Amino acid sequence: MGAKGFYLEIKHIDKNSGARYGILHTPHGDVEVPMFMPVGTLATVKTLSPEEVKACGAGVILANTYHLSLRPGEDIVAKAGGLHKFMKYDGPMLTDSGGFQVFSLADNRSITEEGVTFKSHLNGEKLFISPERAIEIEEKLGADIAMSFDECCPYPTTYEYMKNSVERTLRWAKRGKEHHKREDQALFGIVQGGEFKDLRKYCAEELVKMDFDGYSIGGTSIGEPKDVMFKMVRYAVKYLPNDKPRYLMGIGSIDEILDGISQGVDMYDCVLPTRIARHGSLMTSHGRVNIREARYKEDFTPLDEECDCYCCKNYTKAYLRHLYVCDETFGKRLLSIHNIRFLIKMMEGARQAIKEDRFLEYKEEVMKKFGNTRGF
Repeated sequence: MGAKGFYLEIKHIDKNSGARYGILHTPHGDVEVPMFMPVGTLATVKTLSPEEVKACGAGVILANTYHLSLRPGEDIVAKAGGLHKFMKYDGPMLTDSGGFQVFSLADNRSITEEGVTFKSHLNGEKLFISPERAIEIEEKLGADIAMSFDECCPYPTTYEYMKNSVERTLRWAKRGKEHHKREDQALFGIVQGGEFKDLRKYCAEELVKMDFDGYSIGGTSIGEPKDVMFKMVRYAVKYLPNDKPRYLMGIGSIDEILDGISQGVDMYDCVLPTRIARHGSLMTSHGRVNIREARYKEDFTPLDEECDCYCCKNYTKAYLRHLYVCDETFGKRLLSIHNIRFLIKMMEGARQAIKEDRFLEYKEEVMKKFGNTRGF
């Protein structure tokens, strides 16, 4: 029995690829897929209000279990009525399990069958998280979608270690699912296996047997070459059910998103658009723009004439450069609005192309147009 009010309705599959268009129904509203989900690590998309995120066309947004368990603590969020009320966002939300942060941020990790003991990256306090503990935190946070607790291995990793890690991740997934009681919250399993085809297949098939509400492909975008990442997605997605959402975690670059869509992946998230915006880097219809460059000092044209975001409709490159050079928060806010809207608008175009059976042509058009967006 799946989560109440949560299911994926596939409306159309592109005739020339695996790209699919559908509606994801959640307790906090319906959203179209494929979609890009802005990241609000600490119950906020950095520098933006929930209203601004909505105005960019966002549906689902993310929050982070690890960080919120440290500050302000899941009990505070629960007392506020859950994440939606705490941060005043009325759309669907997703929380990751904190597994990636435990393995990437925390010091002195010790992994046992029971869970992971580690030190807080904030103050060195000794902490412990298990599959059950992760689920307890996520249930208190109250997002529409929760993620299973898994081990996120570094790249590269030996076959032997990855095999043992996959087995542990599967045992943890089973324990987490058995512990999960919240009926209005979907729970996703996470497919691990690194670059090894047989391990990806095995992990996917075993998770499907557990019957999760959706499935994500984890362990990508952690330093592996792009061709390896593309293979990881292909190795996993073919073994996932057609009637459940598929989520590629931590992906925000244009080529990776478009490749994933062509394989039938529905959901994407990444801190990339807001992070690079805060450093003056923008995705535009004419390629990458570095607003710090002196040539924009007297450029009184919009950042992107083809963009319909608040930033592009109201401000010039000269003003945006001025704000950036002066380290004004308003500048970071405007640039973040643009980058988020850019990716969401790209997804809107992808959905329309899928409905018209021309996704591969759309993908080629986008990649040709943004050929100089290396790193995006």
